[in-house]
Amino acid sequence: MRNLAGETGSLRADHARQRMVERLRGYGIRDEGVLAALGRVPRHRFVDEALASRAYDETALPIARQQTISQPFVVARMIELLRAGREMGKTLEIGAGCGYQAAVLSHVCKEVYSVERIRQLLDRAKENLRELRLPNVRLKHADGTLGLLEAAPFDTIIVAAAAATVPPELKQQLALGGRLLIPLGGGEQWLVMVERHGGGFRETRLDAVRFVPMLSGTE
Repeated sequence: MRNLAGETGSLRADHARQRMVERLRGYGIRDEGVLAALGRVPRHRFVDEALASRAYDETALPIARQQTISQPFVVARMIELLRAGREMGKTLEIGAGCGYQAAVLSHVCKEVYSVERIRQLLDRAKENLRELRLPNVRLKHADGTLGLLEAAPFDTIIVAAAAATVPPELKQQLALGGRLLIPLGGGEQWLVMVERHGGGFRETRLDAVRFVPMLSGTE
């Protein structure tokens, strides 16, 4: 799919993407804005050519450095949870990976700041995103556990790696009324929504998930 040039390859990718969107709708994703965003992003461009034929399957796929691109449902579900009843506004993504989720976020967020601790992955994400020309996405090589203080506060923070606890820096960089969604746990992992109110923070445990572990530092 990725290595097919011309109209035939493009049509195959478009059809696969629309089938993915219909499958997500069948799985219970109701936010049409989220579904439209996933329908606009060519996921096959973000995976290795050898895996392009599986790009729109409901599965996580390896990218590099023992990291993965999350299955479409997880991407859709996390964004839907963060959007529910509100605009996402200025958003921080922890873990750019191959850049796919940042591309999806660009269609539902005012601004997207995405940090990645592994330089090799960041460079690949930049290359993947360059062709899409998304003016509201900014990438940075940084330790995601520390957030991105220079651009804080954020209306929304989405974390694509599992931590033992919520990094305090991320909570402090969340705007009043903002939402942070992060996988927590080790053997068992759960999505946890953190909401910042005038009186502090409220945490709500949601879906069971499986993510790579969150690590500190940069490479």
